[in-house]
Amino acid sequence: MTYFQQLISCIDLHAILGSKDLVVLDASIPPVGNMAAPAYSWPEYRLPNARRFDLNQHFSDLASDLPHTMPSASHFEQAAKTLGINQQSQIVVYDDLGLFSAARAWYMFRAMGHNNIAVLDGGLPYWLKLKKPVADSQTDIHAKQHRIIGNFVAKEQVDYFCDWREVATQTHSQAELILDARAERRFKGLDAEPRAGVRSGHMPNAKNLAYQHLFNQGLFKSPDELAEIFAHINVNKQAMIMSCGSGVTACILALAADITGHKDVRVYDGSWSEWGSLPNTIVETTTNNF
Repeated sequence: MTYFQQLISCIDLHAILGSKDLVVLDASIPPVGNMAAPAYSWPEYRLPNARRFDLNQHFSDLASDLPHTMPSASHFEQAAKTLGINQQSQIVVYDDLGLFSAARAWYMFRAMGHNNIAVLDGGLPYWLKLKKPVADSQTDIHAKQHRIIGNFVAKEQVDYFCDWREVATQTHSQAELILDARAERRFKGLDAEPRAGVRSGHMPNAKNLAYQHLFNQGLFKSPDELAEIFAHINVNKQAMIMSCGSGVTACILALAADITGHKDVRVYDGSWSEWGSLPNTIVETTTNNF
């Protein structure tokens, strides 16, 4: 089987359904803020033999006050084993909004040393649009009851994540380019943040690259188009720190960067949920610096 490590099309996934080492994960999370709810979602609509990658409960550090915080390697390893994931697994991850939280799961597995993981381009909506098969609920219940614990081993990689202190340093030195995946109005401080107690605005010297700009009709733009976007916003070809609201859509930017060959990329795990709530961090808007 050919291994996929970035994106996989619905057609390519359909062709390998049933393969011995294939593991399909639904990494959907509830919509945030004023986002529209998906038309079709787990458990009623899911891909054949898909397993639930529960980002909010099983793959986040629940001891953290912040949402979606990366758990420890031992925590991640045990959760992955419970899903029946093995060292040799080819993982395909998708979500019910098309291209939203699946990239977070992709990035987390990469950070734990597992490279054979790909995001389903277009996700569940595009899969259904192409009239590809969905799961039979009874078959899936039987499969879950008989799932064997996997042999996944987490091998934590360095420089995949950074904290607010490192980001603060970069707001001054500008050695690394900070890209913010939130919508433009949130970035400019014109719209309130969806989480209570979080200020509106952006980090000093950050640039806005709303993740939706990377898509065309529900699919990722071509590698050449993505490369042009990064060339325009990152003129000096700097290393990049990706941020967003809570570390989820920042991973879409990281995936797009990986597709275009940019390897010197980190994700600010706390993202704006942390930066905007800390008392001493600098927040800028379109009209004020405070």
